[in-house]
This record gives sequence, C-alpha cells and structure tokens, in this order.
Amino acid sequence: MVLTELGAQLTNALQKLQTSTTADDIVIEECLKEVVRALILADINVVYLKDIKTNIKKNIEKNIDIYGNNKKRLVQKYVVEELINLLEGKKECYVPTKGGRNVILFVGLQGSGKTTTCTKYAHYYQKKGFKTALVCADTFRAGAFDQLKQNAAQVKIPFYGSYSEVDPVKIAKDGVDAFLKDKYDLIIVDSSGRHKQENDLFEEMKQVENSIKPEEIIFVIDSHIGQSCHDQAMAFKNSVTLGSIIITKIDGHAKGGGALSAVAATGCPITFIGTGEHINDFEKFEAKSFVSRLLGLGDISGLVSTLKEVIDIEKQPQLMNRLSKGKFVLRDMYDQFQNVLKMGSLSKVMSMIPGFGNNIISKGTEKEGIDKIKKFMVIMDSMTNEELDCIKPLNDSRTLRICKGSGTRLQDVRELLEQFKYVIGEQGSLILVMHIYAYVYMYMYVCTSIRMYIYKYIVYIIL
Repeated sequence: MVLTELGAQLTNALQKLQTSTTADDIVIEECLKEVVRALILADINVVYLKDIKTNIKKNIEKNIDIYGNNKKRLVQKYVVEELINLLEGKKECYVPTKGGRNVILFVGLQGSGKTTTCTKYAHYYQKKGFKTALVCADTFRAGAFDQLKQNAAQVKIPFYGSYSEVDPVKIAKDGVDAFLKDKYDLIIVDSSGRHKQENDLFEEMKQVENSIKPEEIIFVIDSHIGQSCHDQAMAFKNSVTLGSIIITKIDGHAKGGGALSAVAATGCPITFIGTGEHINDFEKFEAKSFVSRLLGLGDISGLVSTLKEVIDIEKQPQLMNRLSKGKFVLRDMYDQFQNVLKMGSLSKVMSMIPGFGNNIISKGTEKEGIDKIKKFMVIMDSMTNEELDCIKPLNDSRTLRICKGSGTRLQDVRELLEQFKYVIGEQGSLILVMHIYAYVYMYMYVCTSIRMYIYKYIVYIIL
C-alpha cells in the first residue's frame, strides 16, 4: 500500500467514527481495528501496532473527564499523536549554518538513490542561499562520477571528482580541501555503495570519515525494503558516526510506512524523504506535518513555507490590485506558471490545505497539466513584449506568427488565448494557484476571525 492509500484508509476509518450515531466501546474498537489493519498493510511492524492500540485506549480512559463524552474527538487526537510518536526520531537532526564549515558525508547501499539524493540535498540548501558543492568519492560504481556531473550541471552546482584516481579517501580529502579554500559553506561528499553490506565498505567509510571529518553523516536508504531498513540502518550506525537518515522512493512502494517506522525506531532522525525522481521531489521530514497531511488535516505552516520559497509575498498585493482593475496580462500569467513549476508537485501543495487529501489530484492528471503549462510557456516565449503586455485580444496574423515561431499547433496557441480570456473573464475565476496565494497572504497579515472567513470562501471557490 503506497502512502496515499494508507492516508485514505486511515481517514476513512476516522470518518466512519465521526459519522456514527454513537461512540461506545464497540464502535471505537472497530475504528481502531481498521486503523491497525491499514498500518499492517503499509508494512508497519505489528509490535509497534499493539502498543499504539493499547496507548490510545489508555489515553481515552485517562482523559475522558477532561473532554467530557466526546470520545470521537479523543480517538482522532490520540491516533494522530501515536502516529507522530511512531515516526519521530529520538534526537535532534543536524542543521547546516551559513558561513560555517558544513561537510556532509553520504553513505548507503548501491541502488538506494544516494547520488541523486546528494544533488537534491545540495539544491535544497542552494535555494536557501548556501554556497554548495559536490564531491564524488564513489570509485566503485562505473558511471558514478558522470551521473554526479550531469546532476550537478542541471542545477548549476560545482563538483569535484576524478576519472584516474582510484583512492576514494584521497578524492574526498582533495575535494573538500579545495572547496573549503574557496569558502563553500556546504560540501556534500558522495561515497561508494555496494550491493550488500560488506566489511570493506564499512572500512572505506571509516577511512573517508577520518580523512574529511564531516559535521554530519547521512545514511540514504530505499523505502522498498520496508522493515529491513531497521537492520540496515543499525549496521551503518554501528560502523560510523551516523547522524541522520534520508529515505528515498517513498512515493512508489507499498512498504513506505514500514521503512519510516523502522528507521525511526533506530533513534536516528529522518531528515528528508525523496518523493519522486525530479530534483524538487524532495522534502524535509517532520513527523507532525507528515501525519497531518496523511490524514487530510492539512499543514498550514508547511504551505506558507513552500510558497514563500517560490513567490515574492510583498508583490502579491500589487498583483491582486491590478487583477481587480482588469490589468492581468499574459506576462502575469507567465509569471504564475513559473511559480507553479517551482512549487513542484501541486498535489503535495494541495495536501497541505485542510480538507484536501494526498490523492486529490491523480499523477496522470497532474502530469498532463504540467505538460500543458510548459507548452503554454513555450508559446509565450515566442511573443513580443507588446504582445505579452497587451490587454486586447491578438489578431489572426499575430496568432499565426506565434504558432510558427514556437513550433506548436495553431490550436495550441488558440487554447492558450482562450484560457487567458477565461482567467480574466467575468465568468471565470483565477487559476487555482492564485487562490492559494491569496490564502497565504491573508494567513500572514489578517486577523484570525477574518482569516477563517476568507479561507472558507477560497476553499468554496476552489471546490
């Protein structure tokens, strides 16, 4: 069961309880059975589940006097709390600081997505203003350096490696020293992986660790091995000074829940999860936000944080003002399309809004929408400044020229122009992302009572 299915089953179990006419022990027991059944299908260890069920029942009995007879509310509260406890690590994770020495060593088995994750990690902090660099110390896998070079070039991150040097310790040391000399404040070192746990792999890791003295060692593991993540993580933890863990491919395997819970049981914090193959399919893992989104309860702080990374909040009131006066032009639409692409997965953003689930938008539908946005942007790239800033409809000769210049079909250009007319038309609403922007803006600047009123209105429009 992939995590979206897990979220749907957990939500259904809790919704059945909320809509039931009574909340006696039999109804609550049935609800908890459904919750446990869903978690078992997600490959979570039954040992943890027995404790979860017991703890929920104990907490309900202990706090029934405080909450009165509202057992339904208590069940949801403690289901959420127990899931958070299940996924939280036992210690704080390392957070890089700008201007300091931040050397991060990545370790893991071959095939876990370690090299790609190194680039995602570097790009994540690059967007936050860090001066990041990559070092390829993987001399075991053929093509490792080429892969790192390609990934690094894609996001314009400098890299270091060698086709001739076979000593990974020397490459790691030389690369780190070179980037430290050039004042890079976040240096990621990709080490060799193996198909299985081998003594020489652990020995090599120790030598690299002693050579570069990293501030953090991150273990990258593939979620598809499920509960086996626990043994793998413990083996690495006992060999090197393991700081935290990143779980990859969390979106595509039935054992994602097992991987998350098993790794959390090691005591090492899960810092990030890989949610897809693209560079931006990478998110910081916070148990509370993760569980909240999984159950369709939203994650407002995460939504604000995500959108603040891709939009200039201060410019939004100006844009809203121009929109109200009918001054929304194709150039504005192009800017909004860019922001949509920067956000990454729209379904992920939607899951952060209370009331929307993880599967509100199917992957197929989302891909079609993203592909269409990219095609529209290609068309607008072929327009002149006058055409981008023009409020009046474009004539047929201009439309034909844009079609030829962009290499698209005439019907594609006409579809873009029709879409634009719909956006600014009296009968049309603004594109979905504009509603989200409006929510973020008023969340930050409007008092609570007004905020909730506006929020309900926005959700009504979106629906």
